[in-house]
Amino acid sequence: MTGLFDRRHLRRAFGRAAPNYAAVAALQREAEARLLEQLDYLDDRQPGRILDLGCGPGRAAGAMKKRWPKAEVIALDAALPMLREVPRHTRFWRPVRRVNADVSQLPLADQCADVIFSSLCLQWVDDLPATLSEFRRVLRPGGLLLLSTFGPATLSELRDAYLACGEVPPLSPFAQIQQVGDAMLAAGFKDPVLERDEYTLTYPDLRSLMHELRAIGAGDARHDRPRGLGGRGRLQRVTAHYEALRRDGVLPSTWEVITAQAWGPAPGAPRRDGGADLASFPADRIPVRRR
Repeated sequence: MTGLFDRRHLRRAFGRAAPNYAAVAALQREAEARLLEQLDYLDDRQPGRILDLGCGPGRAAGAMKKRWPKAEVIALDAALPMLREVPRHTRFWRPVRRVNADVSQLPLADQCADVIFSSLCLQWVDDLPATLSEFRRVLRPGGLLLLSTFGPATLSELRDAYLACGEVPPLSPFAQIQQVGDAMLAAGFKDPVLERDEYTLTYPDLRSLMHELRAIGAGDARHDRPRGLGGRGRLQRVTAHYEALRRDGVLPSTWEVITAQAWGPAPGAPRRDGGADLASFPADRIPVRRR
């Protein structure tokens, strides 16, 4: 069965982005830094094995290895060129293991990790509940899960500009915060807490925004995506609609980041995989903080 996303296209896009990703992806650095701060919830516990899933160029993996030199830190990514960047963010006397694999199919043993860290990766998986179930499989009871992903308000201005022209936006879909929380409950994670932040970035023109999206590999990765920009005429119409938002000489772009924290459940705790009705889980079971 073909999934929503073209995995080969994703690997190529992020592979091309790898050499310059660390320098270009400013928002990704900010979201990653905030997620790293939540490692303080471990208090004085020394993790034995840490997984950085969808590690990109490995900044977070390097930071966690520096914080816990005795821990085994594994950086995992589907794009091999990203993994080649990892040594740039580590030290040879604190090596980070690298694994080329998809986060939805982890080549790792059950209950092998004390910490799972995943920053802005899960928006590219076909089946969020199944992927989080895989995370639960490899997380030890009492282990810490920290993740972030983009929410549906991301690039809303660009999406609206395409829709105003009667065009299909060349953007991938993003899960709502409730869907992320439901998927965590379905996988059986303990005490999930979610936060939602909105960032507004600015650009001198639409081409600059589109160039940045290509530079960080964040384009439309759906199998049924429209190929190409659709010609100069369409781009001009989209640009005209977007230009109506110009303020103080720049164009705004909204990015919604959903952050979640949870703990590995006790052995034998139930999970709700395989066709669970995620909409049936009540919202008040998932604490949500909005900042």
